[in-house]
Amino acid sequence: MQRLLEGLGTAILGQQELLELAVICILGRGHMLLEGLPGLGKTELVKSLSTLLGLSFRRVQFTPDLLPGDIVGSPILEEQGGSRRLVFHRGPIFANLLLADEINRATPKTQSALLEAMQERRVTVMGETHPLPSPFFVLATQNPIELEGTYPLPEAQLDRFAFKINVTGVSSDTLESIITQRRHGQPPELEVVISHEELEDLFQKVDRVHLPTAVANYIARLVTATHPQHEETPSECRRFVKYGASPRAAIAMSDASRAAALVAGKPNVGFDEVRKVAPSVLSHRLILDYAARLEHWTPPKMVEYLLDSVPEVGRAVPEDLQVTSPAGASPAASNAN
Repeated sequence: MQRLLEGLGTAILGQQELLELAVICILGRGHMLLEGLPGLGKTELVKSLSTLLGLSFRRVQFTPDLLPGDIVGSPILEEQGGSRRLVFHRGPIFANLLLADEINRATPKTQSALLEAMQERRVTVMGETHPLPSPFFVLATQNPIELEGTYPLPEAQLDRFAFKINVTGVSSDTLESIITQRRHGQPPELEVVISHEELEDLFQKVDRVHLPTAVANYIARLVTATHPQHEETPSECRRFVKYGASPRAAIAMSDASRAAALVAGKPNVGFDEVRKVAPSVLSHRLILDYAARLEHWTPPKMVEYLLDSVPEVGRAVPEDLQVTSPAGASPAASNAN
């Protein structure tokens, strides 16, 4: 994992937190959506990941005229042995890592071609199901929705992305390093640092990271608190959230928390790991009411409010609880206990 982070750090400068979240998402076997203005290194990050992991890689540039068959493939009439039959020709989705570049520039019809692939790791064409390679990741980039010529991703599509990460600009020091160390902005050549066998071993190690009951309860209460109809939902969330996160959010948060614990060198998940991945998991799954914009509430701000409002421990200590000293123990020993 350290080799992977170092390799990404040589390709993408000044974005250490972004790189760590990307590695956590991959180890959690989730799909990732990167949003940001053009030229911030979103595409380069995905290309670097595929090179460092040695995964088969395909890139699809999403445009308004792109069709679903251009992604998943389509049957083509071919002549074989004197007869004609339909033969399925695989599309670019049949790769370990699919870069869906500027995914929000395609129409919803084309975007929906990824729904089954992202959830089931397979595609169905004309009643015939075709499994996708393992592992399979969709790493998509998009420009902010406000830009001209974009189509907002449907909620069902967004829900299949484990992470949505906002890519921001870099500091002036990082820009100076880019223009002085890289001619024409070209990143250095990268080599494979994790083999396929090592990656599968890392996946197994992530599954072996222990998720304590108290932490699992915290994840469940965080996701439940995003729904305004529940009594335990914080007041501001009840006012401004129209629809909350789905059970997929809880699953993605638990998987990502395990991966974050492994990156941190811990054998079990703590509350810190949940708080680290929660913004990337929840922000794109919250649909706010129209009144939220008037009050300057955004999904990231609402997630931050939830993390501050939902206690880590679900049960409060009873007020009548008293600590008594064991028989024969001194007051000092009692205080130490």
